[in-house]
Amino acid sequence: MNETIINRLAQMRALMSEGGVQAVIVPQADPHQGEYLAPHWQVRRWLSGFTGSAGDLVVTADKAALWTDSRYFIQAAAQLEGTGIELMKDGLAETPSIANFLCSELTAGNKAALDGMLFTEASVEALRSCLDAAGIGLVTDFDVIDRIWLDRPALPDGKIFVHDIKYAGCEAAKKIADILADAEKKDAQGVFVAMLDEVAWILNIRCNDVNHTPVATAFLYLSAGGSVLFIDSAKLTPETQEYLASQGVSTREYADVKSFLASLPQQRVLVDAAHTAKELLDILGDKAVDGGTSAASVMKSVKNGVQLEGVRAAMLRDGVAMVRSLIEIENRMAKGVKTTELDIAEILRRHRSAGELYFDESFGTIAGYGPHGAIVHYEADELSSSTLEPHGLLLIDSGAQYLDGTTDITRTIALGEPTAQERADFTLVMKGHIAIATAVFPAGTRGAQLDALARQFLWKHGLSYLHGTGHGVGHFLSVHEGPHSIRLNNVEAPLRPGSITSNEPGVYRENIHGIRCENLVLCRHEMTTDFGDFLGFETLTLCPFDRSLFELSMMTEEEIAWVDSYHAGVAQMLMPALATKEERAWLEEHTKPLKD
Repeated sequence: MNETIINRLAQMRALMSEGGVQAVIVPQADPHQGEYLAPHWQVRRWLSGFTGSAGDLVVTADKAALWTDSRYFIQAAAQLEGTGIELMKDGLAETPSIANFLCSELTAGNKAALDGMLFTEASVEALRSCLDAAGIGLVTDFDVIDRIWLDRPALPDGKIFVHDIKYAGCEAAKKIADILADAEKKDAQGVFVAMLDEVAWILNIRCNDVNHTPVATAFLYLSAGGSVLFIDSAKLTPETQEYLASQGVSTREYADVKSFLASLPQQRVLVDAAHTAKELLDILGDKAVDGGTSAASVMKSVKNGVQLEGVRAAMLRDGVAMVRSLIEIENRMAKGVKTTELDIAEILRRHRSAGELYFDESFGTIAGYGPHGAIVHYEADELSSSTLEPHGLLLIDSGAQYLDGTTDITRTIALGEPTAQERADFTLVMKGHIAIATAVFPAGTRGAQLDALARQFLWKHGLSYLHGTGHGVGHFLSVHEGPHSIRLNNVEAPLRPGSITSNEPGVYRENIHGIRCENLVLCRHEMTTDFGDFLGFETLTLCPFDRSLFELSMMTEEEIAWVDSYHAGVAQMLMPALATKEERAWLEEHTKPLKD
């Protein structure tokens, strides 16, 4: 039994009883509705023991349950064992929603509770509608965690720094003017920005408040009369304050945001309600105007020329680091040097950090050997870290934050002679990868309209994967960036020229192996015909795939030609940047045509 978690849940239940509520919902969220959270906001992790980046916990008087998606089914089952928390596999037909679960567990007159700073208005109102029908009340100001999490980490106090214009390519003042011009078209006089990556992008500032994502904990209010950044003063230096002032931005304490919004004169303030806390919207009241997907989100997703030049340079350095890492892994295996999954992460970090403009990893490295590769977001620790053997598959998903770009790459490599099943599975995944890489589609196409291209080959064999095929990627910002994506469920944002997206189909056989093949691709204009503009993708990532895993009998000549062309391009770009004969010989061998 996990006594620590059981004790924490008991303390939460005591506070629920004291507050007169019969259930509490604890999301994986912060007041900025971000995917990645600073330690201060890891409440659900602390209360449940589950460390995945997605998942919501519900605690009632006698039950607890955690909802998470397919990326974490295996991980969550292991981490929740002995806690008394039931795993709810979100997305499966038999799994009830949180609202339906509450309606089945509570009775009329009971109350459920949540913290309105951690939920959007839409999510609260959808929940309220369901609960109202069952006569169950909803309390939206239940913020009690400080009373039991006595050693809760403080809000981050790292200093912000300016992301130089030579990397950003556009002044903050220009971005602010463009956003306010968009707001004016919507008859709004102000814009409130809650998302951390949007604040960082607009102002060209970065920090280290969130692991692997260089953002600062702050809110931003924009208006023609003067813009205000809400940020703890400890995070500022005289230089950054001077810089912000030069861009027309003053500063106030982070905690002042509520009183500031309450004191605004009667005017229209544009918000992205899907990414703004309900409590803040309640404070704004009828002054808030939901403009849908924020202008900053769309502008941020379309990289300018300076950013794209930087991304290509970052990809080159990242490719060199990947080659050196793969060589070291191969050499260790050949010499019988004990190598663990944690060693793989350290090797990648060491080679990347030796390159220019390196800042951090872009996420915690996923190095999954054999069965661990089937855990989609697996991250080894001292207890779980497996030792590699000269057989089976190693899945490596990793990336870096460079001042001039963000990288994200997955390679699956054979540590011995691959089996027929390993080759077949890998080839089916690569056929889908190639289908996305070579797709041509009309302007305005959404990712959901392309997703089946990647899955079709797996589907024909009764195989699939439950994660998305592609996510947007920021520029020295979040490795997961909206508004666009490539996935089964529809996201209204179209793919736009200048946006960067991952291309990462996969297949996962529980307790056997996992395979994922990921490059980053740039959406670009391909042609204009009588039928309009057509777009396609340019592959940006530079690293060979494992040639030994391709089953040529399953591939078309066009697919084989694509792999050969990609490898030839990798060799052409990386060869001049490699320092030794060993490195160049390795790259030459690993980029030979598949039929050699």
